[in-house]
Order: sequence, then structure tokens, then C-alpha cells
Amino acid sequence: MLSEQRHEIILKILEEKRSVTVAELTERLDISESTARRDITILDKAGKLVKVFGGAVLPDGAYQFVEPTVTQKAEVNREEKKRIAGYAASLILPQDFVYLDAGTTTGYMLDFIGETGATFVTNGVAHAQRLAAKGVHVLLVGGTLKSSTEAVVGTMAALTLKDYHFSKGFFGTNGVNKTAGFTTPDANEALVKRTALEQCRKAYILCDNSKFHIVSSVTFAAFSAGTILTDARPEEYAGAANIVLC
Repeated sequence: MLSEQRHEIILKILEEKRSVTVAELTERLDISESTARRDITILDKAGKLVKVFGGAVLPDGAYQFVEPTVTQKAEVNREEKKRIAGYAASLILPQDFVYLDAGTTTGYMLDFIGETGATFVTNGVAHAQRLAAKGVHVLLVGGTLKSSTEAVVGTMAALTLKDYHFSKGFFGTNGVNKTAGFTTPDANEALVKRTALEQCRKAYILCDNSKFHIVSSVTFAAFSAGTILTDARPEEYAGAANIVLC
């Protein structure tokens, strides 16, 4: 089957169901998983669908209420995340007091952070371990450990963060939508993100292109609350002044 024919079928499935998974496409079109993902990527770049974790949705908005694991998220748009992370890390100055949110893209920032006089506060256990191993001054927020994201969350963590005043903060997000803002599936994690972001003089949201149009369960900040660092700007967001391409 020609790629154009496959694309036509994929778009017809989306018209009927509004969403489709990679697994569904491999079965219905008798193609490999890599071919299905490649087709989705091509159609996403053409603006005909929106690539999301594990599949695709129509471009008029998508809802995602399940939190992928760290391992699963690490495999999505890896190179794009690294490019965003490298740019984000370059913004850190020796005198900064930095909040580093748990997450895969913020985690990639650690590859670009060497010896620095900056102090870091994080709710990411793995982030804290790696920073400490580099000899960086790091404070780990206390609270409830969420195993799927390796993040410390909850009321105790939020209360601690209220006492800090960060010069810069770097945050991950599950979804970006002009109306819903920045969203995440877990209310406890949203509380920590919201609290930390409010304590930042400058907040950066690290967001690869797959996160646009996605709405998850809980909003932790309005769309205008931070500067978005991303690898690609969707056409509908062309006029947004708070988007920086990396």
C-alpha cells in the first residue's frame, strides 16, 4: 500500500473515532510500528493530526488523563527534548537559585549542567542524585514519592516551596493549550508545580511539540504564566509572544 493511501485511511479513522493508537494502525493497515509512527509524524507536520503519546488525535484538541511512566516518556521525541534541555541549561547563571521540576526533559538538562555556582531545588529524586554527583549544591524537596514519575509531590512539598524565592524555574508539562494552560494528570503533582512556579521570578516550560493541543486533568498554570521553550511552534500558536524556539 502506498504511503498516500495509508495517510488517507488514517485520517478517515480519525474522522470516525477522533483518536487512534499506533497499535490500532499496525493491525488495521498490516504495517510495522515504526511505519505507523512515521506516518503519524508526517501527518502531524502537515497539520492534519496531532501526534500524542502512543498515537494521534484530531487537531482540535486532545485529552490525556493517564500518566506515562518516566521510561515511556523518555522514548518520545528524545532528540527534540535534548535540544530544548540544552537551551534551557544555557540560561542558568552562576548566581541563580533554580527550581528544577521532575520530568524527562528537565532531566536532560543535567547532561548540559557542569560545574556551576548556582543552587538547585528539585522534587525529582533522580535529578537530585545526579546534581549531587556533579558536586552541585542541591536541595531535595520532602514529601510523598510518586513512583511513576519519580517525583516528590503533595502538601508537604508545596508548603516547603512556599518559603523559597527562585530566580529561575524549569518545568515539565503533560499538555499545553491556550484555554486550559499547562496541565498534568495528577492533582498532587499539579499543586507542587503551581506552588513552585508562583515562587519563580522567571518560569520556563520545557515542551516538545507533541504536548501542544493536549489537555490533561489538572491545570497548574495559565498559558501566559511562563515562557515556553519548544522545538516547533504549531500554526495556531504563531502569535504567542511567550514561545521560544530552540
